[in-house]
Amino acid sequence: MKEFSGVYPYLVSPVNANGSVDKAVLIDLVEHLIASGVHGLVPLGSTGEFAYLNTRQRFDVVSTVVNAARGRVPVIAGVAATAVQEAVEQTQTYVRLGVDGILAILEAYFPVTDAGIEGYFRAIAQAAQQKPVVLYTNPQFQRADLSLPVIERLSHVDNINYIKDASTNTGRLLSIIERTQGRMRVFAASAHIPACVMLIGGVGWMAGPACIVPKQSLALYDAAKRGDWQQAMDLQRPLWCVNEIFAKYTIAACIKAALELQGFAVGDPIPPQQPLNDQARQEIAAVLHTVGAL
Repeated sequence: MKEFSGVYPYLVSPVNANGSVDKAVLIDLVEHLIASGVHGLVPLGSTGEFAYLNTRQRFDVVSTVVNAARGRVPVIAGVAATAVQEAVEQTQTYVRLGVDGILAILEAYFPVTDAGIEGYFRAIAQAAQQKPVVLYTNPQFQRADLSLPVIERLSHVDNINYIKDASTNTGRLLSIIERTQGRMRVFAASAHIPACVMLIGGVGWMAGPACIVPKQSLALYDAAKRGDWQQAMDLQRPLWCVNEIFAKYTIAACIKAALELQGFAVGDPIPPQQPLNDQARQEIAAVLHTVGAL
């Protein structure tokens, strides 16, 4: 089974006005990120606007990324649904397309019990056919979250090997690391300070901002990996302004606006989300200049 670590950008989903996925732009972005040295790619994460895409669009995004990557880096595709059957079907489809792993996301309208949440993720793990599964928890956007007892129980499933926790609670991450005893490895989110997550035992981060600052993210990861914490924090401090600007504005709109500024015609966020105005774009451009990404 493949092991994952390092910097995994959450890819945007460039969609044309007619609803088709702009495959050429997505391929260009994949090539750029791989050339920058990222360790893997994650289509259909939060930055990929999975909640706004239909089945065909999701399929086209994943197949395009898998084909463009050509096995050079792992591709971990996001699976998100409210119903178990739909999640299983997505997982089976992406496994057939050749993904290296699954990022498992639970969408919910009605409240879901711990037993229901656990059953949902177990079903995805089984459908993944021994491909590694990354649990994704983001309490600020999700109606149903994974509790620590559920995470601990799921860590005993053979192919549920990772979790990306976007709770912004580093103490919770330490609890997960201690409770799962090496069975489940932790990826940080962009809402955390990655250097701190690496210090307590994280293996990297999956984040939208890595799309626009891949080389800076890799330098930070390499410093943390070799235990040079002074260098890591020297790199972390200026990068924090990237997180601040994305906390101010909608994440997908921000990443897409930043990529447009960098020359990738990824388009606007999918309606009813709104594109950013000129003032916001100027703020983003200033941040990119500050960190040497423009």
